[in-house]
Amino acid sequence: MAAETQKELEQLKKRFLELAEKSWRQNVFAFTGFLSLAEQDALQEAMGKNAFCTFTLWGGNEDCERRMARFGSLQELGYEEAFPIAALKISPLSEKFAEDCSHRDFLGALMNLGIDRSTVGDIFLEGKDAWVFCTKTIAPFICDSLDRVRHTNVRCEQLDPDADALRWPAARQPEAVRLVVSANRADAVAAKVFGLSRSRSLELFRAGKVYVNGRLCENNSAALRAQDRVSVRGFGRFLFLEEGEETKKGRLGVTVGLYR
Repeated sequence: MAAETQKELEQLKKRFLELAEKSWRQNVFAFTGFLSLAEQDALQEAMGKNAFCTFTLWGGNEDCERRMARFGSLQELGYEEAFPIAALKISPLSEKFAEDCSHRDFLGALMNLGIDRSTVGDIFLEGKDAWVFCTKTIAPFICDSLDRVRHTNVRCEQLDPDADALRWPAARQPEAVRLVVSANRADAVAAKVFGLSRSRSLELFRAGKVYVNGRLCENNSAALRAQDRVSVRGFGRFLFLEEGEETKKGRLGVTVGLYR
């Protein structure tokens, strides 16, 4: 269900409406695969005009950016159904000789298995291990097939959501950092966080690479509010915590949460 071009996103909107109608007519929950931020924005736009069926988003834990959509609710359908998400742990067979693999290395190894991007959610690194959220249907195949990341031999295990609950990757806590900016504008704060010029920050907004709370943000002058989650494709993300007092030079102190 991956989509990037405008044409693909428009087709995806139609698919969302089909799933919503299926849920409403058949009285069942309907699920998408894992959606990118652009796809989640397309979902919000499609369903904003067609509110006949509710939906929720979930990716495995609170820190996930890639999330599934579930159409239907307990109130509408009279029963509950969990998201079909599995958690995997990928570990080197010999940690002593293992390489320091990046997020891109793990994602590349997964995609080399020939699976669709929509079956894989977020990947969290912890030392030389990786935690991966994926669809329940693809989890056994990944565990059976994934044996190498770059030049490192690995093992892959599926975690039990009950017995292994304490081993699941915890939501990462951002580090609170105080910054001084010219104004509480999305472009100004993003520029300061990622060490960019204001013109470069503006380019990212115009290129559709900035998302606030999962929605595409085209208004670079928008004021950020407490707990707004800002994602900039290619750079990372941060949590806007609070606006502070004005400095003697007329600038503004703000506090953001940085994900290291």
